[in-house]
Amino acid sequence: MLQLGQFNTLQILRDTQVGIFLGDGIHEENDVLLPNKYVPKEFSIGDEITVFVYLDHEERPVATTIKPYIQLNQFAHLQVNYINKFGAFMNWGLEKDLFVPFKEQARPMEIDKRYLVYCYLDEKTNRLVATSRTNKFLSNDGVDFENNEEVDLIVSHITEGGINVIINEKHKGLAYANENYEDIKPGKRMKGYIKQVRADGKIDVYLRPVGFTAIEPTSQHVLDALKANRGFLRLNDDSNPEDIKTVLKMSKKSFKKAVGSLYRQKLIEIKEDGIYLV
Repeated sequence: MLQLGQFNTLQILRDTQVGIFLGDGIHEENDVLLPNKYVPKEFSIGDEITVFVYLDHEERPVATTIKPYIQLNQFAHLQVNYINKFGAFMNWGLEKDLFVPFKEQARPMEIDKRYLVYCYLDEKTNRLVATSRTNKFLSNDGVDFENNEEVDLIVSHITEGGINVIINEKHKGLAYANENYEDIKPGKRMKGYIKQVRADGKIDVYLRPVGFTAIEPTSQHVLDALKANRGFLRLNDDSNPEDIKTVLKMSKKSFKKAVGSLYRQKLIEIKEDGIYLV
């Protein structure tokens, strides 16, 4: 059975003037066209090919080799291409835009602006649609994470309290603003680490490794900064935390760990006016 909004591995059944037809070789109702523009230069009948399947402008299943920005049951930060009397239409990287009905807009969408949306299959119409009312697709019930466990994150939105994230496409989490110094924007995908699961089910996360696992990448960041500044940084243990944050985008605690590691490896010298690359 064809899976709309997902990649399907199908068999090449026949070649026509408009493209090649693909299917499972068993049920004709599962046959789908891959238009000529996406047909590989070399192929043989019976070969298997992996394609993304969605509905064309006439609501017929069609295949493409293009990878969209979002797939079924996923979140993504997409831009609105246009709006009509039915709703908004978002650019998801394919010829036909992704529809967001007005009733599925958390707030009225505007052309050219970007919004975090979730793609799902409308059971009434059997069409792929998107919604910015994302909370109904997230739940922290019964979460089972270990502290420091690596997870996949999508930045949802940013508030004064911190960076709100979606964990593993399923759960809501928060990274506190005073613990993160990177240039984070809504829609960014990244790795994160579980800080704790609270008794009320809320999840706190780090946006970078913690403890000893953070020393190596943070040390490399300091090394890169030294190389970019002719081997010298006017920073040391007595530096103001805000100065360290401005120059290196990290906390003073992480800076001291990184410098200590580099010093033990004899890669830097520490002097009163700053640190020097050996």
